[in-house]
Amino acid sequence: MERQRAQSKCSHAYLAKELGPRGITANVVAPGAIQTDFSGGMVRDNPEINKRVAEMTALGRAGVPDDVGPMIAALLSDDNRWVNGQRIEVSGGMSL
Repeated sequence: MERQRAQSKCSHAYLAKELGPRGITANVVAPGAIQTDFSGGMVRDNPEINKRVAEMTALGRAGVPDDVGPMIAALLSDDNRWVNGQRIEVSGGMSL
């Protein structure tokens, strides 16, 4: 698992360098605990887990898909064309 994490932390930087000369950016959006079907809907459907996540998050709640989507849309806009090789955490301040 640690190897996979290390690879995912470096792959976007490698891609950014490799694809940059072609004008292609490569970034990673790292969402925190989001209320979705992921992991069987655990954060969304289990009130105890949802409560624990909320307690660990600076904004005091678990995320919802609409918390992440606008970040991705903004990152894809031409306004952010100079953002490249970055890992952008969208977690509501989880574990600060």
